[in-house]
Amino acid sequence: MGTLDAFANVWKNLQELDLRPIREAAERDVRIAIVGQAGSGRHTLAGQLRSDPARPQVSTQAPILIATPGDAAEARNADLIIVMLSSAESDEAAERALVRDWGAAGKKMLVFHNQFGEANANSRLPEWAGWGPARAVGGQATDRKFLENTFAPLVLEMLPGDQLALGRHFPLFRLLIARRLISESCIANATYSLGSGIAEIVPVLDLPLNVTDMLVLTKGQALLVYKLGLALGLPRDWQYYLGEFGGVLGGGFLWRQLARSLVGLVPGWGILPKVAIAYAGTYVVGEVVLQWYLTGRHVSTQQMRDMYRQAFLQGKELAARLVQHAPRFHLPTIRAPRLGARRLGDRWLRFPRLRLKRKPRELPAPAGRAVCPACGTANDADAAFCKHCGQALRPLI
Repeated sequence: MGTLDAFANVWKNLQELDLRPIREAAERDVRIAIVGQAGSGRHTLAGQLRSDPARPQVSTQAPILIATPGDAAEARNADLIIVMLSSAESDEAAERALVRDWGAAGKKMLVFHNQFGEANANSRLPEWAGWGPARAVGGQATDRKFLENTFAPLVLEMLPGDQLALGRHFPLFRLLIARRLISESCIANATYSLGSGIAEIVPVLDLPLNVTDMLVLTKGQALLVYKLGLALGLPRDWQYYLGEFGGVLGGGFLWRQLARSLVGLVPGWGILPKVAIAYAGTYVVGEVVLQWYLTGRHVSTQQMRDMYRQAFLQGKELAARLVQHAPRFHLPTIRAPRLGARRLGDRWLRFPRLRLKRKPRELPAPAGRAVCPACGTANDADAAFCKHCGQALRPLI
């Protein structure tokens, strides 16, 4: 199979994969309930969840249950219950009673202290105690930076298996989820490269990796493209991604650039650059999709080169850490009866000397003679004692 055929088959193999579990995970309804008193900021937070901070014009109509503490029975069916508190209110008895009830039912809860008018000296500071199993966070529901840097990571931590669905339905999480998907895929491909011991560069093919490793790594990048698209709210059909981003993978951009820039390093080629290649290539592929989502434009070849150079340095640092913590294998010392020293590679194998205790030598008895067992002297056949040492003789043979 030719190298170009191998790249072309990446998308064919992707089509043959069962993408339904990924698609179903992304399209699953994540049920979020926001419970609080009127004026606590419930609708403000719901609007923030449905809009993308990086693209203010993008919003969704994802369903969110908004209820008061006295009418919150349906909230028990939610995957995440956000209890909204206002810093201007002091009575939390109803909210605390609900939290105790939901906690006993094993529900996931997040208490959001919405801090209105922080400049007002009379505004109440959050009280973190007494909320039992519920997580708590304090900030302003209108503060995008707070929501992106504090609130969103906490929600993703509480719903670790729903990141694709959260991104698809609630754009507030999209940028954070995309960054995490790219980082996870970069590390996964780098770890694979370290574990597989990627083949040495093949100058004839003008490629730094063999075809098998390219297929594995590129298929992983294709899956990253598909997951990113689903999390960013793009179409669910994989053919869409083939049309928009197929050239990034199928055209072999990464591998051609690598061969041109690194083919001169063949004499010093080691595992660190190879791991960095897998990391950097995956990073570029992910960034192409993310930048297209943020700007609506494809990045240029020069921009991809710049991304790649920066990611390659990050990949080398990761590779050094992976190699440092990789298991060490040492040639065991072989011990055997000592016959001298033998060289094996750069080791000397020492063999202990074997000492054997000799048995007394027994001489054959002449015909018709009795042999002394002590000194071996031959005596007459009828002698009872040795004529030389006086030892009692053995019976005649």
